[in-house]
Amino acid sequence: MKQYATNQIKNIALFGHGGSGKTTLADALLFSFGAIERIGCIEDGTTVMDFDPEEKKRAASVYTAVYPIDLQDYKVNLIDTPGQFDFAGEAVGGLAACDGAVVVISGKSGLTVGALQSFERAREAGKPVAFFIGKLNSSHAHFYRVVSALTAHYGAVVCPVIVPLVENETVTAYWNLIENKAYKCEGKQLKETVFEPTTEAKGMRDLMLEAVASTDEGLMEKYFDGQPFSEEEIVMALKKGVQSGDICPVVCGVQATGDAIPMSGRVLFDLMPDASVCKVTVEKDGEAQPCVFGADEPSLFVFKTVADPFVGKLSYFKVVTGAVKSDTRLKNARTGNEERLSKVMMICGHAQQEVTELVAGDIGCVAKLGDVKTGDTLSVKEGAVVMPAYPAPSLSMAVYPKNKGEDEKAAAGINRIAEEDPTISFTYRKETGESVLSGLGEQHMDVVVSRLKAKFGVEVVLTKPKVAYRETIRKTAKVQGRYKKQSGGHGQFGDVWIQFEPCDSEELVFEEKVVGGAVPKNFFPAVEKGLRESVVRGVLAGYPMVGIKATLYDGSYHPVDSSEASFKTAASLAFKEGVPQCAPVLLEPFGKLCVTAPDEMLGDVIGEINKRRGRIVGMNPLPGKRQEVIGEAPFAEMADFSTAMRSITGGTAVFAMTFERYEEVPDAMAQKIIDEQKTE
Repeated sequence: MKQYATNQIKNIALFGHGGSGKTTLADALLFSFGAIERIGCIEDGTTVMDFDPEEKKRAASVYTAVYPIDLQDYKVNLIDTPGQFDFAGEAVGGLAACDGAVVVISGKSGLTVGALQSFERAREAGKPVAFFIGKLNSSHAHFYRVVSALTAHYGAVVCPVIVPLVENETVTAYWNLIENKAYKCEGKQLKETVFEPTTEAKGMRDLMLEAVASTDEGLMEKYFDGQPFSEEEIVMALKKGVQSGDICPVVCGVQATGDAIPMSGRVLFDLMPDASVCKVTVEKDGEAQPCVFGADEPSLFVFKTVADPFVGKLSYFKVVTGAVKSDTRLKNARTGNEERLSKVMMICGHAQQEVTELVAGDIGCVAKLGDVKTGDTLSVKEGAVVMPAYPAPSLSMAVYPKNKGEDEKAAAGINRIAEEDPTISFTYRKETGESVLSGLGEQHMDVVVSRLKAKFGVEVVLTKPKVAYRETIRKTAKVQGRYKKQSGGHGQFGDVWIQFEPCDSEELVFEEKVVGGAVPKNFFPAVEKGLRESVVRGVLAGYPMVGIKATLYDGSYHPVDSSEASFKTAASLAFKEGVPQCAPVLLEPFGKLCVTAPDEMLGDVIGEINKRRGRIVGMNPLPGKRQEVIGEAPFAEMADFSTAMRSITGGTAVFAMTFERYEEVPDAMAQKIIDEQKTE
């Protein structure tokens, strides 16, 4: 492929709901413009974008893939992103790298949650958006119904430019509204045809002309005067509107057969802006500002990482400024380390092709960078490219290796996988002694487990994570702890009187109020140590104890037999005797819960929270007919909350939960937890 300048490069990403046909559209576009020899099939695992074994097994995209198209006039880097919610992190990387977004909608399924969310995220990121309505060969597909739904949601920005001509509910041709011509399509072949547009089709052209007129005062005057627009005026106006975000063009076709794909692809590629007009925001000195890198200085950001135990780490990047060549040395804004780009490559699906250089706006990859992660910026000057926000992990599971002794191997493999996916979190919880994997959903977790076995040779089992319960006391008690042992020679003797009482503290509060030297001062630290070791395991179920104040106020000692060890033991005996007299109770962690959901689903969301012993604290109305529900709920009931929310709201709800405080467990539940812990 020849070298292109920045203003000849376009990075276009495909987004949408899972199953809408993005990957097949990518194949159809690549085939139509000569990049590949045939359109692949998802079910057969023959598409060029879904090349990973996990994707072939699931017949669905799991990772973001890139493939270039050489159009002679310019180069298009086509980016295919997953549509399933569990793999939304991959779509974030594709959004960061693209200059324009195409939201793919199934003409059969209509305007789905995934399409709506894709549009909103692209607009938030400041990306131009177009729509492709596909799968029109289905008997249940309805192009005009989808356009009506789009117009109802987004208003005048929706601008059809290619529409199907329907006869007896069968698509017979496609009308290019820009050229005002109709074509019959057979794969790559386009044959102009005589047509009589339907009322619906005429309405689409009126929408386009109104959108074109709105971009320029001169065109508006021509429109009201009834003067026709030239094809050049229409194209220029559409380009201007797309770049500004005032126009979202709509095209259509059939991905599997390639019907109308060459025509729709050419329109999309022509109307989308090139990389030279793509704005880059950089964070420097804690503030977001326009790109601060010099135009001739090489800089890039990593939008995707592939970790492989055999090939090594592969970093996908987009060049921000200058030109990146092999052996270029750049500084990582996050770590401050210098990184050497050993061999710069162009990405072609699963394959890579070495190139001499990649200029600003282009996309490539490099192998075996050091401590470089997804989202990192490499440059000469200071500053980091601002990436779109990644969704926070919402489902957590405890990880246990199937084979003993493979804990470290499993942890190392998961950490390698987490390097490429910012939506994965892997932590060790000291309180419960478990390693916990967090992600976006059950399928996300399943992919991690599958990859762990395939690439790192270790099998693990995922279970519901243990809850970090606590124990505390509600009453005050004074008790004696006396330890005496005589076994010939020097014996052991320690005697303490301690008052245990509730207090507001996470850690044990220790005080001494001994009068008259009943317990020598040099034994005070031993008493405190004995108590601190005791609170690690509570008297009810062995959970750590909090909220306890212990006051040493009396005791006795033996001038020969007393020692630090004996007073430490005496203190632990006092703890075991006294705490059961202080009305010990079990505590559970409560979190603050924020759920954002559509108005019409508010009742179901609140009902689900209440079912999990949650409490609603307040609600705030949000734009777009949505509500923010603020509540509190126990972590013990929230392990599968993300799965329930996705089922109830069809993926339209998002939530976040953060630790707030500990609360007393209801008596009936507390006894069950205590019994289970004793059994364990």
